[in-house]
Formats: sequence, C-alpha cells, structure tokens
Amino acid sequence: MARAGAPPESAGGDAPPPAISGPVLAGLALELDVELTPQQSARLVQYAALLRRWNRVHNLTSVDSNADLLTHHLLDCLAIVRPIERAMARHATGLLPGRPVHFLDAGTGGGLPGIPLAVARPHWIGMLVDAVQKKCAFLQQARLELGLTNIEVRHARLETAALGTHDIIVSRAFASLRDFVTLTRALLRPNGLWIAMKGRNPADEIIDLPDGVEAVDTSTLRVPQLAEQRHLVVLRPVPHHGTTADAVAAGPAAVARRARPARNR
Repeated sequence: MARAGAPPESAGGDAPPPAISGPVLAGLALELDVELTPQQSARLVQYAALLRRWNRVHNLTSVDSNADLLTHHLLDCLAIVRPIERAMARHATGLLPGRPVHFLDAGTGGGLPGIPLAVARPHWIGMLVDAVQKKCAFLQQARLELGLTNIEVRHARLETAALGTHDIIVSRAFASLRDFVTLTRALLRPNGLWIAMKGRNPADEIIDLPDGVEAVDTSTLRVPQLAEQRHLVVLRPVPHHGTTADAVAAGPAAVARRARPARNR
C-alpha cells in the first residue's frame, strides 16, 4: 500500500522507461575524474528514480526522462566535484586538512547539486535549503530512503533564517551572481567560497559583482553526453574587505524582493 501523501505508483499498462544503469553512470563519472563505488552509483540511480516518481505529482523539475536525468542532473552535478576540490585547495585557505567540508546548497530545488555532492563525497556535510515546502518534503523523503546522514534539509528563506555558516555555498540556476552573494553573504565562513553553476559564460554578471567580492575562476565544464554549455564560477570575498556598501544599502531582504525563484530545473 502506498504511503499517505506519497506519489502514486505508475499506472498499469505503461511500459517503464529504461532505467539508468549504475555501471554506466560510474563509467561516465570516471570521465569527470569522480570514482563512484557500486553503492554510490546505486544511491544516485535510486535518487533519480525517486525524483522521477515524485515529479509526476509535484513538478519538481522540468527534466523527466531517464536519459535527461542522467545527463542534465546526475552528470551535470558530478561535473563540479573535482573543480570544487581544486578550488578549495587553491583559494579556501582557512580549510584545515582532514576537517569535514560544510556546504550549503542555496535554492536546492529537487536536491541539485546537493544530493549528488553528498553521495559522491560522503565526508562532506551539506545543508539543503529551499523556500518551497513540497520540494523540502521530497528532500526529506530522499534523505531517508537513500540513508544520507550527511545532509540536513531546511525549509527556509535564505535572507531570514538562522542557517549557520559554511565553507562552501553552491547554487545551480538560482539567481544572478550579485543576488546570490548578497543573499548568502552572512552564511559564508571567512575564507569560504561561493560556487555558482551556470549555463552560458556569465561574463556580464561577473562585471556586476558587488564591491568586496571577486571571481577567482571561471571554467567551462565538459559533461559527458551533454551538448549544452556549462560553466562554473568560483567567487570569494576580497581579503581584508569589510561589508560592502551595496550590501549595506540593499541588504538581503531587498535582494530577495527583486530576485525571482529558480524555475524547475
């Protein structure tokens, strides 16, 4: 019997689409220099299946086919694992070797990239934050079914909630870079990094960054079997720079009023 409130199982008579293969996922992840154990691959396959099932009722993402879930979601998010690690080694001088990395996924939606990051790097500790209750309900279910003890789900608005501070704040198709850093500035630890996943190269957004924030790297990502453009932007507070005039004048609340929620991804 289905759980109360859970999405229904597929109706009889509909042939199920070909499932994502764990070994295929693991092989493609190796092209990204990310080694997945069979257990990690199985968790990500399970996550994709759960996302697809809930999506039929709750409209969590515009991507629905297994082929697109593999490329546009799983591989797209796994593509940032090694670049994040390289960025931390080069630019996050405050991180101590051997200490767990604490990250916040801002506007996580259906758990992207937070859940793939937590699966691929179980020693990272993540907080997945979204303002939409139905998405957080899905994330809580995914956390339970996947046994992800290294993530916490928070139903909250970034500009108003007490969410602690984090080494890394990551976003995917969330907002402009200016709004992203302004909304989350108080949540970033000293010497921490912002990581922004973008489609096209956001050169215009980098020019528009507020005072006190600098882009330290913009890289083109090559995602296996995905033709669309993907870029990753690494940002940090300018060393020895105080609170910016823009942040004081506008503030997170003002930014939140003009920022639009991310579309289903």
